[in-house]
Amino acid sequence: MEERDFLAEYQPLVFSQLKKSVKHGRLAHAYLFEGDQGTGKAAMSRWLAKRLFCTDLQDDEPCNRCNNCRRIEQGEHPDVQIIQPEGQTIKVDQIRQLQAEFSKSGFESRQQVFIIQDADKMNASAANSLLKFLEEPPGSFLALLETDALGRILPTIQSRCQIIHFLPLAPEHLIEKLVKDGIGKESAQLLASLTNGYQKAVEIYQNEWFNGAKDTVMQWFTYLEKRDPQAFIYVQKRILPLAKEKEQQRLLLQMLLFYYRIKRDRSTESATESTRILELLLQAEQKLTANVSFQNVAEQLALRIIYQK
Repeated sequence: MEERDFLAEYQPLVFSQLKKSVKHGRLAHAYLFEGDQGTGKAAMSRWLAKRLFCTDLQDDEPCNRCNNCRRIEQGEHPDVQIIQPEGQTIKVDQIRQLQAEFSKSGFESRQQVFIIQDADKMNASAANSLLKFLEEPPGSFLALLETDALGRILPTIQSRCQIIHFLPLAPEHLIEKLVKDGIGKESAQLLASLTNGYQKAVEIYQNEWFNGAKDTVMQWFTYLEKRDPQAFIYVQKRILPLAKEKEQQRLLLQMLLFYYRIKRDRSTESATESTRILELLLQAEQKLTANVSFQNVAEQLALRIIYQK
């Protein structure tokens, strides 16, 4: 999917705003793109670079075919510099090299663009060096900083950039992207019910705890759906060993809620009964938030569903 199509579908407000800015020559000299991984920050950076250097604009859009567009796509345009972490951090030498390049005029035009990916991974020296660069910009350049951890960016750097917030993907878009990345549809749907962030969804999926917990909660749901007393025993036997951390406890209840919502959407049973069980689940989450022990919360929930209390 080309940058334009991705951005128009997933980040229409951001895309519209920056399209107008570049069309009317009102781009700021520095932007800080902030949002979850997978929400389009890198696509927006590439689109802006192509839009500035494209030699064959089509309806005010980059053509994606000219020499400049192709070189930007391949990371080979001399006036578009991309900085990435070397290992775990972006080092001061990388920023100094960038400054040296930008102290010259553009190789092929007066305009220059630099993109710093994972900008929150700059070490202290690199961040301070970049700050000085932004305070005393040489020539005509556009700085594009990308981060999924805004709080780790120096406030002084933030103040010298226009911050653009990329919204989390809508559930249907998150599911679509997870499926495209090789995650099964049912797992993708479950992950989208647990988080609205792509990066967090992938982190949960890659944790081996998730797959075991998913199957265990499905079995718990099966017992509860049949109002089988085994559901109460199952809490002690299988659920509690998976619930050592507060976040795990929250996710287990969220998974159970997901399965009941799926059942509600597919079931012909009365809406009143479905609503009652969903209310019990939401009450269980509230008790957990209020620091009631997870064992008490889960066992009471099981009893109330089994015996319709």
